[in-house]
Amino acid sequence: MTNEASQNPYAASQIKILEGLEAVRKRPGMYIGTQDESGLHKMVYEVVDNSVDEAMAGHCTQIDVKILPENIIEVKDNGRGIPVGIHPDKGKSTIEVVLTILHAGGKFENDAYKVSGGLHGVGVSVVNALSTWLEVEVHQSGKIHYQKYQTGIPVEDVKIIGDTDRQGTTVRFLPDKSIFTTTEFFFDTLSARFREIAFLNKGLLLKIEDLRKEEIAQHEFKFDGGIVSFVEYLTDSKHPLHKVLHFVGEKETVWAEIALQYCDTYSESVFCFTNAINNNLGGTHLEGFRTALTRTLNDHLKKDQVLLKKQPNGLTGDDVKEGLCAVISVKIPQPQFNSQTKEKLVNAEVKGLMQTISGEGLNLFFEENPSVIKKILEKCILASKAREAARRARDLTRRKTVLEGGGLPGKLADCSEKDPDLCELFLVEGDSAGGSAKQGRDRNIQAILPLKGKILNVEKSRLDKILANEEVRNLITVMGTGIGDDEFNAEKLRYRKIIIMTDADVDGSHIRTLLLTFFFRYMKAVISRGSLYVAQPPLYQLKFGREAIYVYSDKEKEEILKARSGDKVVIQRYKGLGEMNPEQLWETTMDPKERVMLQVKLDDFVEAEDTFNILMGDDVSPRRKFIEENSYKVANLDL
Repeated sequence: MTNEASQNPYAASQIKILEGLEAVRKRPGMYIGTQDESGLHKMVYEVVDNSVDEAMAGHCTQIDVKILPENIIEVKDNGRGIPVGIHPDKGKSTIEVVLTILHAGGKFENDAYKVSGGLHGVGVSVVNALSTWLEVEVHQSGKIHYQKYQTGIPVEDVKIIGDTDRQGTTVRFLPDKSIFTTTEFFFDTLSARFREIAFLNKGLLLKIEDLRKEEIAQHEFKFDGGIVSFVEYLTDSKHPLHKVLHFVGEKETVWAEIALQYCDTYSESVFCFTNAINNNLGGTHLEGFRTALTRTLNDHLKKDQVLLKKQPNGLTGDDVKEGLCAVISVKIPQPQFNSQTKEKLVNAEVKGLMQTISGEGLNLFFEENPSVIKKILEKCILASKAREAARRARDLTRRKTVLEGGGLPGKLADCSEKDPDLCELFLVEGDSAGGSAKQGRDRNIQAILPLKGKILNVEKSRLDKILANEEVRNLITVMGTGIGDDEFNAEKLRYRKIIIMTDADVDGSHIRTLLLTFFFRYMKAVISRGSLYVAQPPLYQLKFGREAIYVYSDKEKEEILKARSGDKVVIQRYKGLGEMNPEQLWETTMDPKERVMLQVKLDDFVEAEDTFNILMGDDVSPRRKFIEENSYKVANLDL
């Protein structure tokens, strides 16, 4: 023991203390979640959230965001501006304190901000730490106060650089390429978040401009109707059963605003926010609302003797979800979340308070609108009957455990590996491509499920009808997760990667869209955990003598042909996967070392909801409008 201790000393000198923002640069994932494009965009949100806090406090009416050349971000607001005086504890400018010290900000004193979003007061200093450089301008009392930083360290003291007739804060920063896997900002991703912010802050004007290209892209968001406008936006291409139900309430520390509307659709669309931060996984505010909604509808069901005879045992929480579109926004002083990404609110006290607020608002509306409550109850009763039929049909899809293969569809060619993290499932269009895939695959880790024709459009069907479709039933059985709110469990997923592999033609695109609709509506967690992919088979084979080159886009083909203009070439266009022999399919599309795949991500839940409803819903007119507006983007309709 003595020799071992002397060879491996563990002394006080080995304990490293990370000062200032050094800890952020050392462990960025602890502060922004990831170092890919998700974490990169979160940098922008954190700066914007500070301006939103000013808006929620009633001091800001406009926020301007610009993506400048070289992926520099500029965020400007017309709020009060960061305080410019000398901080009493630190003896330096408060601007520098806010930008360089973690947990320094007005969010910790309720007299500065009653509610706030952001990283609990560490947001802007984290952005500073993870930027190659950052500069801040504070326009206040007629003067412009300025300071610049490099990797979070001040280059100089705060100084006055000029006069101004405006008020507010401007922050510019360049993300550090040594921290992030990419520093390329996506205009649409940022726009989606800013649209949500504008919906949640009635009357706030939010502009975004992309100045990286000659043709400037820009959006302006301002919604005087607030979350009522949000629900109307979500149900625009649906058939609502009634006008938007909207109410505001406050109990103790919780202020809540809720807007909801039932439509004649079969899926549920509920969006939850805490202090303008999107909680994708809901939380205690959603739990309180759901409890109140179910209880209130049951109370009114008991008063309607005709409907009560149809549903004597009452409605469950699952029965009242069908066709519900709702936006739930709460503001609380000290929000607590399940993680730094704030996907779920966990404040225990919020559930009971939300239940009271929601119950009062719902009861008042339904008492004043008896015809509305009748329509909603009738829909919920139909949903209940369908749910019971679906429960019986679901028995046919159950797979005993994640490792068992009993009762699997005969057409499935399963893999031998039993560790789900190592396994892949290819959903292949047709028996011909399925045959090639089965022969060309790695049998140890790759399973093949051929799909016969086009699966049912789940956007237009209830779960009981969906489960009557053999292809969908086979897919659910193979996945092993179960289906439905009371049964689905993503942890039981048999394969770590689910790969949609269809032909590069119109039919293939349609099948892919039908599958994406199914996963979005009934297995969203598979997408959220990063398990859903789309294979990218080559479009062409270019043969120069004995040399064969696989090409995945028309642009790539033209570039190769231009570079080798003097060579004789034979061009083969692959219309279907079945045209490839097993070796070609393996080399181009299935080999983990060589293949190209697109990971399906849900960066914009609101836009995805709207798009699936337009493309796959019952209403033809919005789909026609979508096609007319986007048809110019189609290069090859079919070949």
